[in-house]
Amino acid sequence: MKCLRVRAAVSVVVLGLLAGCGSGRDTVDTANVPRPVRAADARNGQPRVVPPHGPRSSFTPFRPTGGDGTRVVRTKWHGRKSGFTGDIWAWVPPQYHQARYARSGFPVLIALPGAYGYPFNYWAGEAFALEERIARWSRQGRTLPFIVVMPVLNPGRTYYDGSDIPGQPKMGTWLTEDVPDFTRANFRTYDSRDGWAFMGSSSGGFAALKAVLKEPQKFKAAVVNGPDTAPDSPLWQGHPAEMRANDPRHLARQLAARNGLPVYLAFELGSKEAAVPDVKRFIKGYTGGPVHSRLFEIPDGVHSGHTYIRRMADSLHWISRRMRGPVPSV
Repeated sequence: MKCLRVRAAVSVVVLGLLAGCGSGRDTVDTANVPRPVRAADARNGQPRVVPPHGPRSSFTPFRPTGGDGTRVVRTKWHGRKSGFTGDIWAWVPPQYHQARYARSGFPVLIALPGAYGYPFNYWAGEAFALEERIARWSRQGRTLPFIVVMPVLNPGRTYYDGSDIPGQPKMGTWLTEDVPDFTRANFRTYDSRDGWAFMGSSSGGFAALKAVLKEPQKFKAAVVNGPDTAPDSPLWQGHPAEMRANDPRHLARQLAARNGLPVYLAFELGSKEAAVPDVKRFIKGYTGGPVHSRLFEIPDGVHSGHTYIRRMADSLHWISRRMRGPVPSV
Protein backbone atom coordinates (compact mmCIF):
# COMPACT_ATOMS: atom_id res chain seq x y z
CA MET A 1 0.00 0.00 0.00
CA LYS A 2 2.97 2.36 0.26
CA CYS A 3 2.92 2.99 -3.50
CA LEU A 4 -0.76 3.86 -3.30
CA ARG A 5 -0.01 6.36 -0.57
CA VAL A 6 2.65 8.05 -2.71
CA ARG A 7 0.41 8.22 -5.76
CA ALA A 8 -2.36 9.68 -3.61
CA ALA A 9 -0.05 12.44 -2.42
CA VAL A 10 0.98 13.28 -5.99
CA SER A 11 -2.62 13.36 -7.16
CA VAL A 12 -3.55 15.69 -4.31
CA VAL A 13 -0.88 18.20 -5.25
CA VAL A 14 -1.63 18.07 -8.98
CA LEU A 15 -5.40 18.19 -8.66
CA GLY A 16 -5.20 20.87 -6.01
CA LEU A 17 -3.11 23.10 -8.31
CA LEU A 18 -5.32 22.50 -11.31
CA ALA A 19 -8.74 22.56 -9.76
CA GLY A 20 -8.52 24.10 -6.32
CA CYS A 21 -11.51 22.81 -4.38
CA GLY A 22 -13.59 22.23 -7.48
CA SER A 23 -17.05 23.66 -8.03
CA GLY A 24 -17.75 23.92 -4.31
CA ARG A 25 -20.80 21.64 -4.59
CA ASP A 26 -21.04 18.63 -2.31
CA THR A 27 -21.59 15.46 -4.31
CA VAL A 28 -22.83 13.41 -1.36
CA ASP A 29 -25.97 11.39 -0.86
CA THR A 30 -27.43 12.21 2.54
CA ALA A 31 -30.48 9.98 2.16
CA ASN A 32 -31.04 7.74 5.17
CA VAL A 33 -28.19 9.34 7.10
CA PRO A 34 -29.23 9.66 10.76
CA ARG A 35 -29.58 13.22 11.96
CA PRO A 36 -26.61 14.36 14.04
CA VAL A 37 -26.88 15.44 17.63
CA ARG A 38 -27.59 19.16 17.73
CA ALA A 39 -25.93 21.42 20.25
CA ALA A 40 -28.95 21.54 22.55
CA ASP A 41 -29.19 17.74 22.49
CA ALA A 42 -25.68 17.45 23.90
CA ARG A 43 -26.86 18.24 27.42
CA ASN A 44 -26.15 15.18 29.51
CA GLY A 45 -25.65 16.49 32.98
CA GLN A 46 -23.18 19.32 33.24
CA PRO A 47 -20.64 19.38 30.38
CA ARG A 48 -17.12 18.79 31.56
CA VAL A 49 -15.31 21.66 29.90
CA VAL A 50 -11.53 21.92 29.96
CA PRO A 51 -10.51 25.58 29.57
CA PRO A 52 -7.25 26.19 27.68
CA HIS A 53 -4.50 25.96 30.26
CA GLY A 54 -1.41 26.81 28.25
CA PRO A 55 1.30 27.19 27.46
CA ARG A 56 -0.41 29.06 24.65
CA SER A 57 1.11 28.60 21.24
CA SER A 58 2.28 31.41 19.00
CA PHE A 59 0.24 30.99 15.84
CA THR A 60 1.01 32.12 12.31
CA PRO A 61 -1.91 32.72 9.92
CA PHE A 62 -1.94 30.04 7.23
CA ARG A 63 -5.06 30.77 5.17
CA PRO A 64 -8.49 32.39 5.57
CA THR A 65 -11.44 30.01 5.41
CA GLY A 66 -14.38 31.82 3.93
CA GLY A 67 -16.08 35.06 4.83
CA ASP A 68 -16.87 34.21 8.45
CA GLY A 69 -13.56 35.43 9.90
CA THR A 70 -12.17 31.96 10.55
CA ARG A 71 -8.75 30.87 9.39
CA VAL A 72 -6.34 27.98 9.55
CA VAL A 73 -3.31 28.79 11.71
CA ARG A 74 0.03 27.10 12.07
CA THR A 75 2.47 26.59 14.91
CA LYS A 76 5.31 24.36 16.01
CA TRP A 77 4.81 22.20 19.09
CA HIS A 78 7.31 20.32 21.20
CA GLY A 79 5.80 17.07 22.39
CA ARG A 80 7.04 16.60 25.93
CA LYS A 81 5.96 12.97 26.04
CA SER A 82 7.31 11.88 22.66
CA GLY A 83 10.25 14.26 22.47
CA PHE A 84 9.23 15.08 18.90
CA THR A 85 8.82 18.67 17.69
CA GLY A 86 6.62 19.22 14.65
CA ASP A 87 4.23 21.53 12.87
CA ILE A 88 0.54 21.55 13.69
CA TRP A 89 -2.22 23.35 11.80
CA ALA A 90 -5.48 24.17 13.57
CA TRP A 91 -8.90 25.67 12.93
CA VAL A 92 -11.82 26.53 15.17
CA PRO A 93 -15.38 26.78 13.82
CA PRO A 94 -17.29 30.08 13.81
CA GLN A 95 -19.39 28.95 16.78
CA TYR A 96 -16.28 28.83 18.97
CA HIS A 97 -16.19 32.64 19.18
CA GLN A 98 -19.92 33.18 19.57
CA ALA A 99 -21.03 34.53 22.94
CA ARG A 100 -23.60 31.79 23.48
CA TYR A 101 -20.83 29.16 23.41
CA ALA A 102 -18.23 31.13 25.35
CA ARG A 103 -18.34 28.71 28.29
CA SER A 104 -18.70 25.52 26.26
CA GLY A 105 -16.23 22.92 25.18
CA PHE A 106 -16.01 21.80 21.55
CA PRO A 107 -15.42 18.39 19.99
CA VAL A 108 -12.00 17.80 18.43
CA LEU A 109 -11.22 16.10 15.13
CA ILE A 110 -7.55 15.16 14.69
CA ALA A 111 -7.20 15.01 10.89
CA LEU A 112 -4.35 13.01 9.36
CA PRO A 113 -3.32 13.08 5.68
CA GLY A 114 -2.30 10.26 3.40
CA ALA A 115 1.17 9.53 2.08
CA TYR A 116 3.96 10.89 4.26
CA GLY A 117 1.96 13.80 5.63
CA TYR A 118 5.24 15.67 5.94
CA PRO A 119 6.20 18.46 5.86
CA PHE A 120 2.58 19.46 5.14
CA ASN A 121 -0.78 18.13 6.31
CA TYR A 122 -2.95 18.58 3.23
CA TRP A 123 -6.23 18.83 5.17
CA ALA A 124 -5.13 22.36 6.09
CA GLY A 125 -5.03 23.47 2.46
CA GLU A 126 -7.47 24.84 -0.06
CA ALA A 127 -7.55 21.72 -2.24
CA PHE A 128 -10.21 20.06 -0.05
CA ALA A 129 -11.58 23.09 1.85
CA LEU A 130 -12.36 20.75 4.75
CA GLU A 131 -12.76 23.63 7.18
CA GLU A 132 -15.18 25.56 4.96
CA ARG A 133 -17.22 22.40 4.51
CA ILE A 134 -17.41 21.70 8.24
CA ALA A 135 -18.48 25.30 8.85
CA ARG A 136 -21.26 24.94 6.28
CA TRP A 137 -22.37 21.49 7.42
CA SER A 138 -22.49 22.58 11.06
CA ARG A 139 -24.60 25.65 10.16
CA GLN A 140 -27.00 23.30 8.41
CA GLY A 141 -27.19 21.05 11.47
CA ARG A 142 -25.67 18.17 9.51
CA THR A 143 -22.59 17.70 11.68
CA LEU A 144 -21.02 19.04 14.85
CA PRO A 145 -18.75 22.11 14.71
CA PHE A 146 -15.41 20.40 15.26
CA ILE A 147 -12.13 21.99 16.20
CA VAL A 148 -9.84 20.55 13.51
CA VAL A 149 -6.24 19.81 14.50
CA MET A 150 -3.85 18.72 11.74
CA PRO A 151 -0.39 17.52 12.83
CA VAL A 152 2.45 16.27 10.66
CA LEU A 153 2.47 12.51 10.41
CA ASN A 154 5.69 10.92 9.13
CA PRO A 155 8.77 13.10 9.73
CA GLY A 156 11.70 12.62 7.43
CA ARG A 157 9.37 11.08 4.83
CA THR A 158 9.53 7.71 6.58
CA TYR A 159 6.50 5.59 7.43
CA TYR A 160 6.11 5.10 11.18
CA ASP A 161 2.58 3.62 11.14
CA GLY A 162 1.51 6.22 13.71
CA SER A 163 3.34 4.12 16.30
CA ASP A 164 6.21 4.04 18.77
CA ILE A 165 8.55 1.76 16.83
CA PRO A 166 11.59 0.90 18.97
CA GLY A 167 14.55 3.14 18.19
CA GLN A 168 12.42 5.57 16.14
CA PRO A 169 10.57 8.83 16.82
CA LYS A 170 7.58 8.10 19.05
CA MET A 171 4.90 9.01 16.56
CA GLY A 172 2.20 7.05 18.36
CA THR A 173 2.78 9.10 21.50
CA TRP A 174 2.95 12.27 19.40
CA LEU A 175 -0.51 11.63 17.90
CA THR A 176 -2.35 10.30 20.96
CA GLU A 177 -0.66 12.24 23.78
CA ASP A 178 1.16 15.35 22.54
CA VAL A 179 -1.33 16.50 19.93
CA PRO A 180 -4.23 16.31 22.44
CA ASP A 181 -2.01 18.14 24.97
CA PHE A 182 -1.47 20.88 22.38
CA THR A 183 -5.21 21.10 21.79
CA ARG A 184 -6.06 21.32 25.49
CA ALA A 185 -3.37 23.95 25.97
CA ASN A 186 -4.94 26.25 23.38
CA PHE A 187 -8.68 25.54 23.08
CA ARG A 188 -11.80 24.79 25.12
CA THR A 189 -12.38 21.05 24.92
CA TYR A 190 -14.08 18.23 26.83
CA ASP A 191 -12.33 15.90 29.23
CA SER A 192 -14.54 13.04 28.08
CA ARG A 193 -13.73 10.80 25.14
CA ASP A 194 -17.13 11.88 23.77
CA GLY A 195 -15.38 15.01 22.55
CA TRP A 196 -12.44 13.38 20.74
CA ALA A 197 -12.18 11.72 17.33
CA PHE A 198 -9.69 11.02 14.54
CA MET A 199 -10.00 11.26 10.78
CA GLY A 200 -7.35 9.99 8.39
CA SER A 201 -6.69 8.81 4.86
CA SER A 202 -4.41 6.00 3.67
CA SER A 203 -1.40 6.02 6.01
CA GLY A 204 -3.29 8.52 8.16
CA GLY A 205 -6.31 6.23 8.02
CA PHE A 206 -4.26 3.41 9.49
CA ALA A 207 -3.00 5.71 12.25
CA ALA A 208 -6.56 6.90 13.01
CA LEU A 209 -7.93 3.35 13.08
CA LYS A 210 -5.16 2.09 15.30
CA ALA A 211 -5.32 5.05 17.71
CA VAL A 212 -9.04 4.63 18.46
CA LEU A 213 -8.81 0.86 18.89
CA LYS A 214 -5.73 1.16 21.11
CA GLU A 215 -6.92 4.12 23.21
CA PRO A 216 -10.73 3.84 23.43
CA GLN A 217 -10.67 5.52 26.82
CA LYS A 218 -9.40 8.68 25.09
CA PHE A 219 -11.03 8.62 21.65
CA LYS A 220 -14.54 7.55 20.74
CA ALA A 221 -14.68 7.59 16.95
CA ALA A 222 -12.74 7.76 13.71
CA VAL A 223 -13.38 8.43 10.06
CA VAL A 224 -11.10 5.96 8.29
CA ASN A 225 -10.47 6.52 4.58
CA GLY A 226 -8.90 3.89 2.35
CA PRO A 227 -6.65 2.57 5.12
CA ASP A 228 -4.12 -0.17 5.50
CA THR A 229 -5.53 -2.50 8.14
CA ALA A 230 -2.23 -3.99 9.33
CA PRO A 231 1.12 -2.41 10.23
CA ASP A 232 3.56 -2.61 7.34
CA SER A 233 6.40 -0.18 8.00
CA PRO A 234 9.77 -1.80 7.24
CA LEU A 235 10.98 -0.34 10.54
CA TRP A 236 9.08 -3.06 12.43
CA GLN A 237 11.68 -5.63 11.37
CA GLY A 238 13.05 -7.32 14.47
CA HIS A 239 10.17 -6.12 16.67
CA PRO A 240 7.31 -8.61 16.16
CA ALA A 241 5.79 -8.18 19.63
CA GLU A 242 5.63 -4.40 19.31
CA MET A 243 4.26 -4.72 15.80
CA ARG A 244 1.46 -6.99 17.02
CA ALA A 245 0.64 -4.53 19.79
CA ASN A 246 -0.02 -1.92 17.08
CA ASP A 247 -2.01 -4.15 14.74
CA PRO A 248 -5.67 -3.01 14.44
CA ARG A 249 -6.78 -6.61 13.96
CA HIS A 250 -5.23 -7.66 17.26
CA LEU A 251 -6.52 -4.53 19.00
CA ALA A 252 -10.07 -5.05 17.73
CA ARG A 253 -10.05 -8.63 18.93
CA GLN A 254 -8.76 -7.56 22.35
CA LEU A 255 -11.43 -4.88 22.66
CA ALA A 256 -14.16 -7.35 21.78
CA ALA A 257 -12.80 -10.02 24.14
CA ARG A 258 -12.96 -7.72 27.13
CA ASN A 259 -16.24 -6.13 25.97
CA GLY A 260 -14.51 -2.78 26.16
CA LEU A 261 -15.72 0.73 25.58
CA PRO A 262 -17.66 1.13 22.34
CA VAL A 263 -15.89 2.81 19.45
CA TYR A 264 -17.36 4.01 16.17
CA LEU A 265 -15.52 3.62 12.87
CA ALA A 266 -16.84 5.22 9.69
CA PHE A 267 -14.96 3.71 6.75
CA GLU A 268 -14.77 5.45 3.39
CA LEU A 269 -13.66 3.42 0.41
CA GLY A 270 -13.52 4.14 -3.31
CA SER A 271 -14.96 1.28 -5.35
CA LYS A 272 -11.86 1.21 -7.59
CA GLU A 273 -9.32 1.02 -4.77
CA ALA A 274 -6.99 -1.95 -4.51
CA ALA A 275 -7.76 -1.96 -0.78
CA VAL A 276 -11.45 -2.82 -1.23
CA PRO A 277 -11.16 -6.58 -0.45
CA ASP A 278 -8.85 -6.01 2.52
CA VAL A 279 -10.98 -3.31 4.14
CA LYS A 280 -14.15 -5.33 3.67
CA ARG A 281 -12.46 -8.36 5.22
CA PHE A 282 -11.47 -6.22 8.20
CA ILE A 283 -15.01 -4.93 8.66
CA LYS A 284 -16.45 -8.46 8.41
CA GLY A 285 -13.86 -10.17 10.58
CA TYR A 286 -12.87 -7.61 13.20
CA THR A 287 -15.84 -5.34 13.86
CA GLY A 288 -18.95 -6.06 15.89
CA GLY A 289 -19.60 -6.02 19.60
CA PRO A 290 -18.03 -2.84 20.97
CA VAL A 291 -16.45 -2.05 17.57
CA HIS A 292 -19.24 -0.38 15.62
CA SER A 293 -18.68 0.33 11.94
CA ARG A 294 -20.33 1.90 8.93
CA LEU A 295 -19.02 1.63 5.37
CA PHE A 296 -19.48 4.47 2.90
CA GLU A 297 -18.46 3.10 -0.49
CA ILE A 298 -17.89 5.70 -3.21
CA PRO A 299 -18.78 4.62 -6.76
CA ASP A 300 -15.85 4.96 -9.19
CA GLY A 301 -13.74 6.32 -6.33
CA VAL A 302 -9.97 5.91 -6.28
CA HIS A 303 -7.31 6.11 -3.57
CA SER A 304 -7.35 9.90 -3.15
CA GLY A 305 -8.51 12.58 -0.77
CA HIS A 306 -10.63 13.91 -3.62
CA THR A 307 -12.62 10.69 -3.46
CA TYR A 308 -13.03 10.73 0.31
CA ILE A 309 -14.20 14.34 0.56
CA ARG A 310 -17.24 13.30 -1.48
CA ARG A 311 -18.61 11.27 1.43
CA MET A 312 -17.01 13.16 4.30
CA ALA A 313 -20.32 14.79 5.22
CA ASP A 314 -21.91 11.37 5.64
CA SER A 315 -19.03 10.08 7.76
CA LEU A 316 -18.98 13.13 10.01
CA HIS A 317 -22.78 12.93 10.34
CA TRP A 318 -22.45 9.37 11.58
CA ILE A 319 -19.81 10.02 14.22
CA SER A 320 -21.47 13.31 15.26
CA ARG A 321 -24.45 11.35 16.54
CA ARG A 322 -22.15 9.57 18.99
CA MET A 323 -20.22 12.60 20.21
CA ARG A 324 -20.74 15.66 22.38
CA GLY A 325 -21.35 19.00 20.79
CA PRO A 326 -21.06 22.51 22.21
CA VAL A 327 -23.75 23.51 24.69
CA PRO A 328 -25.16 27.06 24.52
CA SER A 329 -25.26 29.00 27.77
CA VAL A 330 -27.89 31.54 26.69
